[in-house]
Amino acid sequence: MARPIRETPILFGKDARRFEEEMRRVDNLSMEERKANREKLRKEYERICKEWNLTFKI
Repeated sequence: MARPIRETPILFGKDARRFEEEMRRVDNLSMEERKANREKLRKEYERICKEWNLTFKI
């Protein structure tokens, strides 16, 4: 049986400001920046797979 989902906590102070800033930063990324982020993550994923000798691909 599934456990009930707890209420999401309300952010205050520094945490709330940091969250809002991060949300604005993500929304303001251009398509080129998003593509560069995806490429960077893909290369890092491939490096880790090779380093750990992982054979499966997602």
